[in-house]
Amino acid sequence: MQLELTVERLCASGEARTELVLLHGWGSSRACWRPLLKALRPWANVSLLDLPGLGGEGNPGDAATLARAVVDACPDGAVLVGWSLGGQIASLAAALAPEQIRALVTVASNPHFTAADGWPGVPAANLQQMASAHKTNPARSLERFEALQALGQPAAAGLRRHLAACRGNAAACASGLEWLARLDTRAVLAGLAQPQLHLLAGRDSLLPAELAAALAAQLQSLPGAVVRSLHEGGHALPLQCPQLVAAELEAFLQQQNLLAAGDAAGDAGVRLDKGAIAASFSRAASTYDSVAALQREVGERLLLRLPPAKDSVATVLDLGCGTGYFQPALSQRYPAAHYIGLDLASGMLDYARSARGTDARWVAGDAEQLPLAADSVDLVFSSLAIQWCQRPAALFAELQRVLRPGGLCLFSTLGPATLQELRSAWAAVDSGRHVNDFLPAAALEQAAGPALHLERELLGLGYARLRQLFDELKGIGAHNVHSQRPAGLGGRRALAGMMAAYEGFRSEGLLPATYEVFYGVFSKRGAGHREQAA
Repeated sequence: MQLELTVERLCASGEARTELVLLHGWGSSRACWRPLLKALRPWANVSLLDLPGLGGEGNPGDAATLARAVVDACPDGAVLVGWSLGGQIASLAAALAPEQIRALVTVASNPHFTAADGWPGVPAANLQQMASAHKTNPARSLERFEALQALGQPAAAGLRRHLAACRGNAAACASGLEWLARLDTRAVLAGLAQPQLHLLAGRDSLLPAELAAALAAQLQSLPGAVVRSLHEGGHALPLQCPQLVAAELEAFLQQQNLLAAGDAAGDAGVRLDKGAIAASFSRAASTYDSVAALQREVGERLLLRLPPAKDSVATVLDLGCGTGYFQPALSQRYPAAHYIGLDLASGMLDYARSARGTDARWVAGDAEQLPLAADSVDLVFSSLAIQWCQRPAALFAELQRVLRPGGLCLFSTLGPATLQELRSAWAAVDSGRHVNDFLPAAALEQAAGPALHLERELLGLGYARLRQLFDELKGIGAHNVHSQRPAGLGGRRALAGMMAAYEGFRSEGLLPATYEVFYGVFSKRGAGHREQAA
């Protein structure tokens, strides 16, 4: 039977220049890598794996079976990064798929963990004692192992708490101890065709200081092999020195030409300015509800699409909650559920706290990098918010990650035909970007896959004067936040030309403004490897 791994995939917060797959060490879990995510995600898609035998749930069989499962979980062109025993598993996986896996990085990892024939390592007797203690009391043996990693380290007590917070399933670690005693991946490393980096710590209480020289001698004939001994940190390098590990990793990949080229100015310049979005809506918090008629109408229509109240709905996330206008309706619909209102704009959240009360949880965050745990939300409600996300793959990856199995996200968003009259009127004057760009349905469907169902609706508003439309947009904070937006309105002559062009759309005494609205239902899918974000 094929071994399935738990995979948490996190899309890059910036431009994805590579794919990183991170493997934890013995007795730990994928949580050990979270301190690195802030430094890694601006330039890489990151997949975190839980490994049976090392602390993850499941029967791993043997190390070779686990290595094959790791390969199956890797996207094409992945860089494998393994900590401690995870480094040995990563080495085996890299050897199995040299075309699929582009490089190998090990962190505080010994290819032959036990000392033998002059190779520096842990005395075999010590490991035998550890295995015996694990059989007697698995949980206690992990505590001792964490204490050993923290021995002699600065802030040792805090490090032990951090290691304990990342601890895997103690009962699921027996196979890993056997592998530590038997695995020898020295020949595997010497035969790898891919570039490889081995990071060692200067104060490692588990790996002898002589390992760096021994490893360098083992790999001296390979031009793409690098052994780096860092002055800082101990065996728990990912927890102690996350910024340093991330910097070393990025520098190595750059030196090996394994990072895709950055965006040219043309592509980089067309992105939405998230800072401008947050600032604009924060300024509009006090006036938003008084002028947001269309937003209320769309939100009410979205509420009608909500599934019936169920006891299983324990947590509701109002994504892009704004002033918290829909919090009472959501709490009434799901009275037993815990409500979380999340928004990019701190000013909106301040208003929501004062207007809706403190019983709810108000969280500042970006939909493309949700500050929420995996499998923590049953229902996501999001009305006219995700149009400010320009990376739909990252958005749906985060929704997939935070939703519990069977969870749903119901959302409304704006399409590219929104304010088409205003866009056309400006186009008659100049080629500047005066109107925000919104993603087409095809981009949303491609990013979300079959888990998404979309419906489209065109809504129209009418104004006696164009100034009324401008005042309404200003009142809700919907300014042009495109990073290539022109300064100001382009001068009086340009403004007058645009207004004259807009008059050509007047019908029955009113100037029309079209809004293209998509209503979506996104369901958390089950996938191979129990994938939690894709």
